[in-house]
Amino acid sequence: MLDNNQLLRFTTAGSVDDGKSTLIGRLLYDSKSIFEDQLQSIENTSKKKGHAGVDLALFTDGLKDEREQGITIDVAYRYFTTPKRKFIIADTPGHIQYTRNMVTGASTANVATILIDARHGVIEQTKRHAFIASLLNIPHVIVCVNKMDLVDYSEEVFNKIVSQFEEISSKMLIKDVRFIPMSALDGDNVVNRSENMPWYQGSPMLYVLETMHISSDINKVDARFAVQTVLRPQSDSHRDYRGYAGRVASGVLRVGDEITVMPSGFTSKIKGINLYDQELEEAFAPQSVSIQLEDDIDISRGDMIVRSNNKPEASQDIEVMLCWLNSTGAKPRTKYTIKHTSNDQKAMIKDVVYKIDIETLNRVEGNADLNMNDIAKVKIRTTKPLMIDSYRENRSTGSIVLVDDSTNETVAAGMIV
Repeated sequence: MLDNNQLLRFTTAGSVDDGKSTLIGRLLYDSKSIFEDQLQSIENTSKKKGHAGVDLALFTDGLKDEREQGITIDVAYRYFTTPKRKFIIADTPGHIQYTRNMVTGASTANVATILIDARHGVIEQTKRHAFIASLLNIPHVIVCVNKMDLVDYSEEVFNKIVSQFEEISSKMLIKDVRFIPMSALDGDNVVNRSENMPWYQGSPMLYVLETMHISSDINKVDARFAVQTVLRPQSDSHRDYRGYAGRVASGVLRVGDEITVMPSGFTSKIKGINLYDQELEEAFAPQSVSIQLEDDIDISRGDMIVRSNNKPEASQDIEVMLCWLNSTGAKPRTKYTIKHTSNDQKAMIKDVVYKIDIETLNRVEGNADLNMNDIAKVKIRTTKPLMIDSYRENRSTGSIVLVDDSTNETVAAGMIV
């Protein structure tokens, strides 16, 4: 299994023509992460379009529609590796009508990179992307001030944008913000340090991504283990084996720990932890393991094993920041399936407390309609209790999705407040 601090997921966001796709293309191109045949095909396409050099944006705009319109429509995932780390990039669209795509792409990211065109500074889109990064509790934000070549590599322009962004981010919950002046087209400060901006004393973007400390992003305090299935092999070598398989969502569980099974409240101690045929003394997030208990307790899928002195809240009434993903709006008093860790229950939206106006970021009260790309704070009632933490404290046990039973489509994703 990959050691978690080797894999970094980052998302890119910026408004149209900020050079997002070019930046990723440059990152892949300069770090030698492109196959020869891909390079050949893109060089040919660039020639056909009459470009002097390689059009770096073509590395990411994978859909035919995207290449023809020159815009990013869907989330494109790109994988690349350097000697120090493995990376997954989620390239998300900048258009307001694709807010849901940005939320989806950013939901698992360690880092959000927000692009700003040096000529335009902080605009409406920038505020929106910073707000979504803050809402999704992305631990680190890199603000890439791009197209510095078009403002004569001016330090004054860069400093002005830094103070503009700091003013908006101070009102949001963003913990770690870094600023890099760059030109993605020319490769300044992307993989290699720029000679055109000697006044910038920081590192280029790839070095920042390679050395960023992300192992503390996972909640190591609250031990949460959602049971996915019960293992009863009934083989000669494992005649009486009963193990509970699942993934450690957060925290650390050790052999000998006193645990409580929720929602039943039964207690026991951890007798053994298995990873394939290995016996472990402890398991930590995000390992998938099987846990044996000292007592026979009735446990099934959806139950949660936690430490007895540190329990999540068990509740049927939850408040959630919800992003509506479906083209059909929310129907009042409709029952949806709510999926939370390995627990599926029936639920309904009782009340829309307020919606967020994505352009101004103001709250809009008294409008209960939920349509595609809407972000709203809602109250949800479930048929049975869910074992929840707030999303700020625990991204794994603080997130939910809603599924429409009639179409089986995922209609919304949410963060428990």
